[in-house]
Amino acid sequence: MLTESVAPTTRAHDRARVDGSRRRPSPRWGDRLAGFVMAAPAVIVFIAMFIVPMILAFVLSLTDWNGYSLRFDFIGFDNYRFAFRNPRTIDAAVFTAVIAVVGTILCNGVGLALAALISGPGRANTVLRTIFFYPYIISALIIGFLWSALLSPHGAVNGLLGAVGVGPVPFLTDPTFAKATVILTIVWAHFGFNMILYIAGIKSVPTEYYEAATMDGASRWQQFRSITVPMIAPVVTVNLVLTLVGLLKAYDVILALTDGGPAASTQTIVYQILKDSFAQSRLGLGAAQSVVLLIVTAAIGLAVTFARRGAERKVTD
Repeated sequence: MLTESVAPTTRAHDRARVDGSRRRPSPRWGDRLAGFVMAAPAVIVFIAMFIVPMILAFVLSLTDWNGYSLRFDFIGFDNYRFAFRNPRTIDAAVFTAVIAVVGTILCNGVGLALAALISGPGRANTVLRTIFFYPYIISALIIGFLWSALLSPHGAVNGLLGAVGVGPVPFLTDPTFAKATVILTIVWAHFGFNMILYIAGIKSVPTEYYEAATMDGASRWQQFRSITVPMIAPVVTVNLVLTLVGLLKAYDVILALTDGGPAASTQTIVYQILKDSFAQSRLGLGAAQSVVLLIVTAAIGLAVTFARRGAERKVTD
């Protein structure tokens, strides 16, 4: 009898608890609502500053708008066809790819090498880190004008070479030399950022690994190859993606250093976009090139990210 009296009471209590839970809102919905509210400002800014301009740029790329007239015609994908057939645009895209690939390799190679050398404690390492990082915080236009003054035919470098009997080197007047000068100047201005990220990654590696490797007789190079590089694999991925995407948009250093010359040999795709949009008053064409650049940049960034994540998983496995 006691069991029979307790069972109905228990069932009634469970039924009341279920009914109450149905009437009360689930705390999960409250957490989700709070998350939506907190994320809303960032989402609104993202939509207003990225999605809407991207849609407007695509719509503009389908017109022949010159930038100041109130009249324009929809011409479909003619701007895209012209961009892919225009030799100037193709040459600019090729040089941009060279800057991105060579610059990414050099920036990360130099940055990682220096990070491994000066990541330790000490006042000298602190001073060296400051010196190497300083070019990154200088305006790109200032860097371009600085190196232009140093490497021009009558600049300081050629003046010193002339004093020792060496003829002037066409750093900025020969197309081949000018391309190499642009790439090296960009690397000089950017590798400090990569170095700082690598130093942060190296400092996050537990010292116990190095102590154990030292006791096993591993050399500094073996420790770097077998411990440091695998442990900072995520930092390598971030550095590669940021550098590659950033160099695809190279413009201001080139504007101040060579102004796209000589003979348009150092024009990048962004330089070409701005030139077509404003100097040639063809904002529709410039918008079409911008849309293509956006798609290519996103595709390359995602491809590098996924490739590096695969490499990270292999290392950890």
